Amino acid sequence: MSALFLSPPSFDGFDGGAGSRYQARREVTSYWYPTWLAQPAALVHGSRLLDCPPLGMGIAECLTIASGYDDVIIHTSTPSLRNDSRVAEAIKAQRPETRIGFVGAHAAVLPTETLKVSPAVDWVGRKEFDFTCLEVCEGRPMEGIAGLSFKKDGRIIHNRERELIQDMDTLPWVADVYRRDLAIEKYFIGYLLHPYVSMYTGRGCPAQCTFCLWPQTIGGHRYRVRSAANVAGEMAYMKGIFPQVKEFFFDDDTFTANLPRAREIARQLAPLGLTWSCNSRANLEYDTISYLRDCGLRLFLVGYESGNDDILRRIKKGVTTEEMRRFTRSCHEAGVVIHGTFILGLPVETPETIEQTIRFAMELDVFSIQVSLAAPYPGTELYEMARQNGWFSKKDKTDIVHGDGFQQSTLEYPGLSKERVFEEVDRFYRSYYLRPKPVLRIIRTMLEEKDVFVRRCREGFEFFRSLRQRKDSMGSQRPGWSDRQ
Repeated sequence: MSALFLSPPSFDGFDGGAGSRYQARREVTSYWYPTWLAQPAALVHGSRLLDCPPLGMGIAECLTIASGYDDVIIHTSTPSLRNDSRVAEAIKAQRPETRIGFVGAHAAVLPTETLKVSPAVDWVGRKEFDFTCLEVCEGRPMEGIAGLSFKKDGRIIHNRERELIQDMDTLPWVADVYRRDLAIEKYFIGYLLHPYVSMYTGRGCPAQCTFCLWPQTIGGHRYRVRSAANVAGEMAYMKGIFPQVKEFFFDDDTFTANLPRAREIARQLAPLGLTWSCNSRANLEYDTISYLRDCGLRLFLVGYESGNDDILRRIKKGVTTEEMRRFTRSCHEAGVVIHGTFILGLPVETPETIEQTIRFAMELDVFSIQVSLAAPYPGTELYEMARQNGWFSKKDKTDIVHGDGFQQSTLEYPGLSKERVFEEVDRFYRSYYLRPKPVLRIIRTMLEEKDVFVRRCREGFEFFRSLRQRKDSMGSQRPGWSDRQ
């Protein structure tokens, strides 16, 4: 078996491994691990995982490496599909016998359209594609591989669906793939210690958030998990092979969805003396937060989304602003850091609800924030709501990123244009960070360690440069546009 699992070169700063978050250019240098490719790569003997964006690898070097493989499997997404298709065509041009497959949420939801996007795409792995990739690479007849869509004699054939993996412990650890194929020092996330490693301990999420991509397309709404012993075993192994790592991040959509299991994993991690962080809903009680902290938890990544309860109900968030306030106070009291994420442009945003969300974020005063634009990915309930209600700003085209890689607003509502939503991201960031408390927090972290000082200086430069570039990007899209100071 000879297979290359590929995150291809893209626009500058593209984060192809962004997991359940949108794939786009970031405000500061940020790269998530390509875990969705690492997992099938761990299954396929003799394979290689090549993650080009964090390596800064261009198309020429990528093509040289790809020429040595019979199978190339590309993780694609709605924003990157056209770019990835061009890469596939270049691979085919140099070695026509190479068999190329596309996997990812976009391919899972729109397999026919993905196969038609380019003659270079031979097959698509639908839904949970780990064992689909394995069976293709084993050379099994395509007609018998569940979860596969492929081309044959000018026709597109869709095989039966593949059942979701029920026993997650059957999947091999990704640790050795990381060690063999990735340069872990190349992966940065602004709010995580560096170097860090991220991994999944389970898939699926019981929450019903209308905008969230992975539970609605690949993972499902049942949280299927690895056993606590399996997770702790891999963590102990990673500690041994990555002694330089300062933090481990559990990238499950909601690690705390199964609290008894989360507590058991924490209990087994405690003797290892590791620092770890995870995604969490803003609904935990102080006793749970403090217990996890005592077992090594440093940070929660929390999706607050909006400061308006009507919007939270429409997107089926399942948490109220008052619950969020209590959770945040408990984290502050327990000394657990929060990176909060917010989304502008959710149904039905208005100038008033945006202002409410900005003030809510400042009231919560978490360590750091990320402000995104609502991204109606195909396959999500948000996409269908937007289509049925006419919220798309372009009826015939729903690009989620600009050509320069910055996420763009694709939804607009009465009294709120997509341009206004886009501009409010800039105002949100400036309103939040240009206050004494956040500035002092950042300065304090800079003074603690020389490496952190250098890193924060770089991130600060990149952050304000990206805000400038966002404005320039919007200016090129709208005649007569002028800066909002």
